[in-house]
Amino acid sequence: MSRLDELKTRIKEALPGLECVIGWQKGFDSLHNTPLFMRSDADVDKLEWGPLNVHNPAVYLPPFRGKKVGIVVKGCDSRSVVELLQENLIDRGDVVIFGMPCEGVIDLSKVKARLAAAGATAGKVTAVAEDGKTVSVTADGQTVAMPLAEVRADKCGRCQFPNAVLADTYVGDPIAPTAPATPMDADLAALDAMSVPERMAFWRYHMERCIRCYACRNACPMCVCRDHCIAQSREPHWLTQEDTATEKLMFQVVHALHLAGRCTECGECQRACPMDIPILALKKHLNRTIHDLFDYQAGTDPQAIPPLLQFKVEEDNIKERSW
Repeated sequence: MSRLDELKTRIKEALPGLECVIGWQKGFDSLHNTPLFMRSDADVDKLEWGPLNVHNPAVYLPPFRGKKVGIVVKGCDSRSVVELLQENLIDRGDVVIFGMPCEGVIDLSKVKARLAAAGATAGKVTAVAEDGKTVSVTADGQTVAMPLAEVRADKCGRCQFPNAVLADTYVGDPIAPTAPATPMDADLAALDAMSVPERMAFWRYHMERCIRCYACRNACPMCVCRDHCIAQSREPHWLTQEDTATEKLMFQVVHALHLAGRCTECGECQRACPMDIPILALKKHLNRTIHDLFDYQAGTDPQAIPPLLQFKVEEDNIKERSW
């Protein structure tokens, strides 16, 4: 029995006591998997696992609060589940977590670039196969083989959590974390190398391209304000609907600050952006600051209290003056 078949069996055993189990299924074409809400054995048979499972299903958990649900997670997804539990946004007794080891997910922009270089059209993909090391994509009658390591998402190249941080059912043997090739993420290193004016110009350029669709907000599992978001609030009226870089940067900065110490760097905000704006770098920058000040990494310890949700008279690494 394959790992996926074993996972399906375990889900079917648990399903009678659950509202549903959230996972992934084949999407509108062979290059995409999409979220799946399993409510019957027939639904479970549609479950997919592999490098096309790019979505973070934890984003769907808060609306199910009060109902008993299951969720299938990758390692990065499980960190979001843990952070939601830490903030009491979901209840542990209501969530059944299923996990398997993850070897990375693909970056569709990299796959499309490979197809274009081979003279194939991404919109005409008819089949995708993978063996854990290679992704083979068939489009326009030709098959293009791509090493998974070269087309996987950048976050996967530095992933320290390929296995679920927290799981009730875990299928398969845990795999070792990826050894980072560089001591710092390339996007952070590039920003650090800029002067302040250069950095401001960088973000103004990208904010000019933003179309204010808020896909970044909607895809984020930790962005739970929803109806109270500053982007929509008219009482108080924090933002206008003006199409200016200033208004759009204001939203992104506030969004990033709301995620300080909470962002699990799943990358869904950046993946969902139709304009390919590198907004994950903002969250990474604040995460680095939180780590340096509080030695805290979001979503890794279910018993920990996020540093910005607690109070100490004097923080170890800040050394405020005591009166």
